[in-house]
Parts: sequence; C-alpha cells; structure tokens
Amino acid sequence: MITVRELAEKAKGASRRLARLSTNEKNNLLLAMAGELELQKKGITEANQQDMVAARAAGISGALLDRLDLNEKRFSEMVEGVRQVARLPDPIGEVVKQWRRPNGLEISKIRVPIGLIGIIYESRPNVTVDSAVLCLKAGNATLLRGGREAKKSNRALADALGNAAKKKGLPAEVVALVEDEGRESIPEMCRLEGVVDLLIPRGGQGLISTVLEHARVPVIKHAHGVCHIFVHRAADPDMAEKIVINAKCQRPATCNAAETLLVDQAGAEKILPRLVQALRTQGVKLYGDEAASRAAGEKLVCPANWETEYLDLSMAVRVVDGVEGALEHLEKHGSHHSDTIVTGDRVAAEEFLQGADSAAVYWNASTRFTDGGEFGFGAEIGISTDKIHARGPMGLEELTSYKYRVTGQGQIRE
Repeated sequence: MITVRELAEKAKGASRRLARLSTNEKNNLLLAMAGELELQKKGITEANQQDMVAARAAGISGALLDRLDLNEKRFSEMVEGVRQVARLPDPIGEVVKQWRRPNGLEISKIRVPIGLIGIIYESRPNVTVDSAVLCLKAGNATLLRGGREAKKSNRALADALGNAAKKKGLPAEVVALVEDEGRESIPEMCRLEGVVDLLIPRGGQGLISTVLEHARVPVIKHAHGVCHIFVHRAADPDMAEKIVINAKCQRPATCNAAETLLVDQAGAEKILPRLVQALRTQGVKLYGDEAASRAAGEKLVCPANWETEYLDLSMAVRVVDGVEGALEHLEKHGSHHSDTIVTGDRVAAEEFLQGADSAAVYWNASTRFTDGGEFGFGAEIGISTDKIHARGPMGLEELTSYKYRVTGQGQIRE
C-alpha cells in the first residue's frame, strides 16, 4: 500500500498541473467527471449498498446511516452539483484590487489556488465528490481521508473521478484518496508540512480534536452545529411554527438543523404550547428547563446540557429574557454556526443580528439555509465556524489564496 506521504507528494505534483489549467480546461474536466460518475453509477451504487449493509451490522446510528446512504436522489444531486460547479465563475485570476504607487509601480492583488487541500471527513460519501470538484475548480488538488464506514463508496467515487482526469491527460491523483484506515493515517496527514497546504476536517468533536492536536499545517474547521431558533415576543405564531418545524424536522441529521428552541419569557405561555404540540406531532422528543415546562403546560425532562448536537428528532427548549437573554445563551452554549430570530420587531431583529456571533444569522428564516447550494456557491466544501480566512459555507472564493503582481519600469528602492 502506498504511504500517505507518497500519495500526498503525487497529489502535490498534480496540484501544480491543475494550477496552470485554463477555465475551459477545468470546466471540461468537471463535465467529464460528471459523465464518468454516471457511467460508473452501477458500481458506485453497489459499493454504497455494501457499506450500508456493513454499517447496519456494526450498529451504526440512524443519523450516521442517513449520511452514509447515497440513494438515487442524492446521487443525481451529486452529479448535477458537479455540473453546477462547472457553470460557476472561475475565481482564479480575478483581480481583487489594483493600484498605482507614486513611484509608478503598478500593484495587483490576484486570486490564486491554495495548492493541495487535505480533507478528513466521516460518513458522507458525497463529500468525496463535492470536495474534489470545488477544489478542482479553484485549481487545487485534494488529499481525501474518509471514514472506514464509507470506504467502498469513497473508493468507487474517487476511482471514477481519477479515470476522468486520466482521460484528460492529467494524473489521477488530482483526487487522491488515502487507503490507509489505521488511526495513524490522520496524524500523518496533519504532519505533512510543506506538502499539504490546508486541512479541512469535517466531523465530530473527536475528529476535530485529533486534527488540531497533530496539525502542523493550517486548519479550517467544519465543526459541530448547535443551531438555535429564538422566538421573540413579537413573532407571528404561524411563521414561528413553520420555521421551527422546518429547521428541526426537514432533515435533522444535518449540522444546520436547529437543536435548541429559545422562547422569549414575555409571551412564552401563549406560543410555547402551540410549538410543543407541533413538534410532538412530528415525533420530536423535547427537553426543557423548569420555566419551559411551566410555559408549555407539561413536564419536560431537563437536558443533560445545552450544547448537545442531537442530529435526530430531539430538541432542547429554554425560556430566556428577551433578546439579551437569547444572546447570553448563544454566547455561553452555542457553536457559532447558525442562529435565527423570529420576530416582527425590526429593532429586536437588528439587535439579535448584530449581537449573535455566528457564521450565519437569520431573521424570519430557517437555519437549514446555511448551505453552499442555498447560498448560490454550488456544492460546498464545508461550513466553517472559524473566523480567519473562511467563515460559514465555503465556496470557491474560500478555496483560493492571493498573490501580489507588481510591474515596474526599472524602479529601485532608495
């Protein structure tokens, strides 16, 4: 088996080839990859079904099993996502800013590829494709290390992408998949200083902690999502119910699903019973403090903590004192992912939008919109909860760096 370093060095060489491709060449490669995925659909589907059978036998939970399933709808969306990325504007070569100095030097700040991006992720095989094609459009190669529960799916997908690259005269390692499933393969990736230019871990706290402990290269975290809905005293009850149900129930296994419902103390006894009934109807298990129990008119079991990412039909409920109470809760217990306020009061909304220190803040909309596709970025590579370089859904621009191009006419520094 090829070592992680050997594979990474091959991918690094491939990244230099990608960096010199024109926009048309990259788009043609992406379209060829979409076609190859469709051509290899039968084998990819069979590989995914084998992973699903093994996962059930291993007792993998419903949320992880849902993420693993590459069903017909998700396969079609994944392939269409590749074509959508091909249609997106190419960020490489964009002149971000340009100016002329008094001495005549002309300076331009220009977007360039990052190089080789390492992505470590769990469960979801579509991440193999989404990550690879977004990185490729931005001129980057990828070094992928997926979870063992999706190993056959990931291998089949990476092989299809690599075959398309070879047909276009490029190394298959423009999309390099780490085969080594041993525990040391992740720390080894993290230590590839000078080879890997950026690491993006996508998964649970255990994975994130491992990467941060060993990383010697820059890291952008796709961390957990403890998202909140704050129903303010001036909320429209119909709108509040619709948003709460969508954010919690539409697809609860995702990181942008709401995990905590905050209700304004003023008016909680009017609206909370309705929200509780609506959530119960959807099969949601509710946890709540004493104030929430009183307002709801029924006894709720207090949650173990307010930081749980349930990833299923479970939700915590808490009564807070106005916008300030909601913001205090977010600061103490939130994950800085996505949080929304439901209200008809513009002043309260602005206070919340300005005060909530989250990657995405909403007014009268579901947290489920925190997604690269919904933001118009194409297939996202992740949702960063960091503050430096990239934050929120990461699209093409977040997969670029920049350099300064300076043109002179013989100037020297005095």
